[in-house]
Amino acid sequence: MIKKESAMDWKRTTWACSTKCLFVLLLCSLVSQCNCDNEEDFYSYTVKDIHGNKVSLEAYRGKVSLVANVASECGYTDNHYSGMVLLQQTFAHTGRFNVLAFPCNQFGEQEPGSDEEIYHFAHDKRKINFPLFAKVNVRDRDVDPAWLYLSRTSEEVPKWNFYKYLVNHNGHVINVWGPQVDPEDVREDIHRAILETYNHDQNNRDEF
Repeated sequence: MIKKESAMDWKRTTWACSTKCLFVLLLCSLVSQCNCDNEEDFYSYTVKDIHGNKVSLEAYRGKVSLVANVASECGYTDNHYSGMVLLQQTFAHTGRFNVLAFPCNQFGEQEPGSDEEIYHFAHDKRKINFPLFAKVNVRDRDVDPAWLYLSRTSEEVPKWNFYKYLVNHNGHVINVWGPQVDPEDVREDIHRAILETYNHDQNNRDEF
C-alpha cells in the first residue's frame, strides 16, 4: 500500500512539473512575440509640429519619408528647400511620400529663430509643401528620441545641416545622405522605396 501511494505521488509530482514547464515555455514564447510586435521604429515616436502640437509619426506609417534637419541661414538652404519642395510635388500623386523637416540650430547656429519665425520663413519665403516640425537637437545633449533612433539604427550621426534619412514604409532607415548630396540626386532611391510599398498590389504598381 505504501509503495502504491508513493508511485501515485511520483506521477502527480511529475505531471505537475511537466505542466509548470509547459506554462513557462508558453509564457516565454508570448513575451518574445510581444517584444517583436512592439519593436520600435521611426514611426513609433511622437514629436511636436512647428506650432507645438504633439504629432504621432504613426500618421506616416505605410509611406516613405525623407527626414531632414533644416536651417534657414545655411549655405545649403536654397538648393535643399527648393529641391525638397520639388520632390514633394513629384511624388505627391502617389500619396505615399513625405518630406519631414526638423529645424535644428546645432550646426553653426544657422537656425537661430523661434518656431514662429521658422514657420514664416519656410512657408512665406520657401513656399514649402511638406510637414515642418518644432526645432530639435538631432545629436548629442538632449537629442530628440526620434533622431536618436535615426542615428543609432543607421550608424550615421548628423554632422551638419540638411542630413537626409530615407525611411521606408515600415519605419526603418534604408539610406542616408549628407548636405553635399542634392535632394534631386536621391529621387531614384525614393522612387524605388515607394515601389516597395506596392508589392502587395500589382495593379497599383502598374498604375504608379
